[in-house]
Amino acid sequence: MKKKNKYIVLLFVAIISLLTVVLVQINIDTKSKETEVKNTADKEKEQGGKEETDINVTGTDKKIDRLLENMTLEEKIGQLMMVGFKGTEKSSEITELIEQKHIGGVIYFDRNMKSPKQVAKLSNSLQQSADRSKNSLPLMVAVDQEGGDIIRMRERVSPIPSQQELGENASVEDMYKVAKLNGTELNSMGININFAPVLDLSKTDNRSLGKDPKKVYQYGTKAIQGLNDASVTGALKHFPGNGRSEIDPHVETSSVEANQLDLENSDIYPFKKIISEMDNQKFFVMVTHIKYPAYDKEKPASLSKVIIEDLLRGKLGFEGLVVTDDLEMGAVNKYFSYKDMGKEAILAGADLLLVCHEYSHELEVYNGLLEAVKAGEVPMERINESTKRVLTYKLYNMKQTKVDPGQAAKVVKSPESLKYIQSLNLGK
Repeated sequence: MKKKNKYIVLLFVAIISLLTVVLVQINIDTKSKETEVKNTADKEKEQGGKEETDINVTGTDKKIDRLLENMTLEEKIGQLMMVGFKGTEKSSEITELIEQKHIGGVIYFDRNMKSPKQVAKLSNSLQQSADRSKNSLPLMVAVDQEGGDIIRMRERVSPIPSQQELGENASVEDMYKVAKLNGTELNSMGININFAPVLDLSKTDNRSLGKDPKKVYQYGTKAIQGLNDASVTGALKHFPGNGRSEIDPHVETSSVEANQLDLENSDIYPFKKIISEMDNQKFFVMVTHIKYPAYDKEKPASLSKVIIEDLLRGKLGFEGLVVTDDLEMGAVNKYFSYKDMGKEAILAGADLLLVCHEYSHELEVYNGLLEAVKAGEVPMERINESTKRVLTYKLYNMKQTKVDPGQAAKVVKSPESLKYIQSLNLGK
């Protein structure tokens, strides 16, 4: 009997051991399966995220193509213009230009700016007008806020140092910080484009970072990065570099007498390096009205196909937006009618026509280009090409246009910003 009980116990132990092994194996298999499912899910999630991103990009591209296809000629031409206007509130003239002529952008001057809060309200008001148009395209809002002598609303913003001071006395990191500070103030007021930095080479011009092409390139790069990190687009100017000229293009035309090799190794070098190294959608290139006989003996750079299409687009490979300097400057308006200037600039390869002051001149440029296209003097393909660049910039870069006026009042010329600029001890 005892022997029989012993066998029963041994049998029971064997069964328990066998069950334990089976359960352990089941547990291992279950965990393995769970891990496999999790890995598969993670992989699918990653792929789904990528596909979602791809869909977003593809969706935006399709939207651009669809917009381009459905836009009227008048709407396209409007998008290729940036204009100035008078007053600190939305006038009937600028409202008409935005809502009826579909103007793509505005530029602010002191006449438009009284306080950070007022500027923010004005920006919001103008964006509301743009939103009322058929395509609801956001408005490019620009300013020349270079620093030094070129500061809008000087008493109400931080005292941004001149580029000459920064080039001579500041580090490249300080250049970045000043640009970001500047951009943060502008962005808080609804300004999304700053026509800076100046890349012209000069020892004496306080708008210039200096005479050394490599240093100007390095500091110019940091300026663009700082503005971009504050959600503001910069603009390299004045291509192909007018530091050699002592004549103000606001008043009169002039020529830069230098050969192509000399220009490309010096004046053009900073533009070339930044274009080759940075995302071309993150900055514009502004073309000067000065003449460069080494490239084009007849026309100023802003109206020269050789300089814009062959040099800037072709040789340097620039794929972003090309903007003219103000077409109301003496360097061009003494020699070309407003009716012809828009046509000539677009034929040369410019994307954005800058007309900063008079409503009548803005209408002349708009109507002149419209007539030129209808007469077959400007190919529709040329209009579509530039319109697509403007749409691409807007849809990819301008996600948020409404700003908080109360926040602008706090951000602009804050105690922290003033303290940082004072800490630089520039010019001492």
